[in-house]
Amino acid sequence: MSTRIDRISEEVMKALAEALRSVKDPRVQNAMVSVVHCDVTNDLRYAKCYISVLGSEQQAKDVMKGLKSAAGWLRREVGRKVQLRYAPELVFELDESITRGAHISEMLHELKNEGKLGGEDEE
Repeated sequence: MSTRIDRISEEVMKALAEALRSVKDPRVQNAMVSVVHCDVTNDLRYAKCYISVLGSEQQAKDVMKGLKSAAGWLRREVGRKVQLRYAPELVFELDESITRGAHISEMLHELKNEGKLGGEDEE
């Protein structure tokens, strides 16, 4: 049963990512938005979608507002692509793991350049 839910979650994620490209809302259109992961509940009524936004914190908030206002249209598009009896209600959650990872990578790069990071031979 759980493999079916996982498969449906994957399909919802792909369909949502595709539908996001067609959203007319400028808050969503003008930002770098990606769907990181989707979790569909066992009864297939809800899909929690983790969204990553590359940009400022304000831009991320604007994108989330834009997604909430476009949720009905996105749900219909996802329902059309994923052949289920009911299209799951989309719940958007901001995922900051990519931003956090980029920040950590940047900090490590700076430390390496300053020579404070071990593992490299000193010149």
